[in-house]
Amino acid sequence: MRIPKEGEFVSIQSYKHDGKLHRTWRDTMVLKTSEYSMIGVNDHTLVTESDGRRWVTREPAIVYFHKKYWFNIIAMIREKGVSYYCNLASPFLLDEEALKYIDYDLDIKVFPDGEKRLLDVDEYELHSKIMHYPQDVDFILKENVKILVDWINNSKGPFSDSYVDIWYNRYKQLSQK
Repeated sequence: MRIPKEGEFVSIQSYKHDGKLHRTWRDTMVLKTSEYSMIGVNDHTLVTESDGRRWVTREPAIVYFHKKYWFNIIAMIREKGVSYYCNLASPFLLDEEALKYIDYDLDIKVFPDGEKRLLDVDEYELHSKIMHYPQDVDFILKENVKILVDWINNSKGPFSDSYVDIWYNRYKQLSQK
């Protein structure tokens, strides 16, 4: 499997634990790949939901995926500041078709003023029962919520002030080529 290079585009596919396709982002520009992570950008990207509904992202968003952590992070660049949407999800896998992960319902939203909200707890509980999430997955996800909150509270990685600036500027440079 060839690793996508900076400036190339990949599709992203999110699945549910039962293997059903949940959501697809058509063209995410790759900004950086390493052995364990991928950073990309979505900007007016076509998104297709599992029910066939389609929409286009409104603002540029820097996306961060990792092969060790059970979450991915979307930094949405808006007029009022950067908002973060963090999906509790399996580590990503990259194949010929797309970057893929399993979405485990729980999300953390971080607002420009720093307020944090844990979202979709009810959906997680319901899907956990319906799809029989294993106990070890439940434990791993709850531990990764702690890691994510630590990153947010300490401005680590994608939550550092310079992260969004660096990667958004890189995107603007690549877009001009």
